[in-house]
Amino acid sequence: MRILQEKLSKYDAPQKAMEAGIYPYFRAIESEQDTVVTINGKKVLMFGSNSYLGLTNHPKIKEAAKKAIDKYGTGCAGSRFLNGTLDIHIELDNRLAELVGKDAALCYSTGFQVNLGVVSVLTGRQDHILLDTLDHASIIEGSRLSFSKVLKYAHNDMHDLEKKLKRCTPNSLKLIVVDGIFSMEGDIVKLPELVRLAEKYNATIMVDDAHAIGVIGKNGSGTSSHFGLTDKVDLIMGTFSKSLASLGGFIASDKDTINYIKHNSRTFIFSASMTPASAASVLAAIDIMVSEPERISHLWDITRYALKGFKDAGFDTGKSETPIIPLFIRDDIKALLLTQKLLAEGVFVNPVVSPAVPKEDCLIRYSLMATHTKEQVEISIEKITKVAKELGILK
Repeated sequence: MRILQEKLSKYDAPQKAMEAGIYPYFRAIESEQDTVVTINGKKVLMFGSNSYLGLTNHPKIKEAAKKAIDKYGTGCAGSRFLNGTLDIHIELDNRLAELVGKDAALCYSTGFQVNLGVVSVLTGRQDHILLDTLDHASIIEGSRLSFSKVLKYAHNDMHDLEKKLKRCTPNSLKLIVVDGIFSMEGDIVKLPELVRLAEKYNATIMVDDAHAIGVIGKNGSGTSSHFGLTDKVDLIMGTFSKSLASLGGFIASDKDTINYIKHNSRTFIFSASMTPASAASVLAAIDIMVSEPERISHLWDITRYALKGFKDAGFDTGKSETPIIPLFIRDDIKALLLTQKLLAEGVFVNPVVSPAVPKEDCLIRYSLMATHTKEQVEISIEKITKVAKELGILK
């Protein structure tokens, strides 16, 4: 056996979890992504999806994807930089810039590639990148690829951020990169305070709106709009795999910044462009999101309903104030057991356990879609509460 294979063969954590009957990953779904999905031939309530507006099976979006395939084919056979730019990509760039209130935007093949390719290319060796400790993994990986000094501040702690800003070289470029809505905790960045500090210390702000597009802001346009601070945020990032029912991501900013990124971001230049169907799907999803504001209104109605229901049942939901609701279990094994038992009860949720989070912060990530009904939420809370009591998580 070669050295690499010998080393990797010793990694057996998944096998042990499978043997114990608590392995919760790669659960194969046999139907479209909706409030009810099919797993092993059984109907299951889906509360583990990022499809916040419930658009992944919308007939207008599916029709747009089909028409794009008929016109452009299934792929672009190259990167945007060379042969892979279609007129539909340019249309989408312009539409996204308009949506989030910036001069220009640029689409990537995935959201992860956006953060990897943008965060890594904006700053140099003498500069600083400042990250919230709970920023998404793609932001962290992007900072690792840069040659800049990386400073992390305590989650949503503006006092700690100011301490870190004071440590930066005064004339250096200081890039603060932060989630708009934090993907596991469900709380919103304290953007007004962050903007005040950025202005005081002449820092640049990039907001990752992967979980905020379609959820907050005018017409679902994100965190900066939500706080009325679009002109104070320098770069806005978003993804298409959540509210916008497709695959890909974008960065929006002023024209000079986008021009620089377009010609220097390696994950953009050296990756194949978005498929025509993906781009067309996003355009159709934006149309629906803007023309049907009742979707976002209903999403917030059931969010408030679910948060109250879980708190009344005795769950610790942390500081969540969005459709992402963490149910803190604080015990890895119980979190995995709860996930498996709930699937047997017909409820799909996602466990978040160590090392993704510290053991004392492990949780069940419960997320809502605009297409969920109050009845579905009630059923899920009832079943989650029942199983949690059986496992001794709740008294």
